[in-house]
Amino acid sequence: MYSKKVISGIGKSGEDFVAEYLRKNGSIVIKQNFSNRFGEIDIIAEDDNYIVFVEVKTRKANSLVAGAEAVDAMKINRIRNLASDFLNKFSADKPPRFDVAEVTYIDDSSPDFSLEYISDAF
Repeated sequence: MYSKKVISGIGKSGEDFVAEYLRKNGSIVIKQNFSNRFGEIDIIAEDDNYIVFVEVKTRKANSLVAGAEAVDAMKINRIRNLASDFLNKFSADKPPRFDVAEVTYIDDSSPDFSLEYISDAF
């Protein structure tokens, strides 16, 4: 589990936290908040083998629903459509992978984030 103290807007901070985690682990963050008519994908990154599409779910500790559980069939379909559109616009020679990042924080005023990163989530 990766953790770090982060202060600012919770949702944006969660995404920035995951982007930093990806960079520290050797990935190149291509784009944050890519959007089109299908919606928005939080992070698009590239590692040695894949173009990685990351859905970030930031939740307060003890939330009733875990981040990964919030990625339902409709959300998965939307992300796949976004990924297809991205790959058609920007030629990529690597296959796609779909990951989910569950970011958890304790306190609204000065969140201490932790991360559960799920590679190849769907």
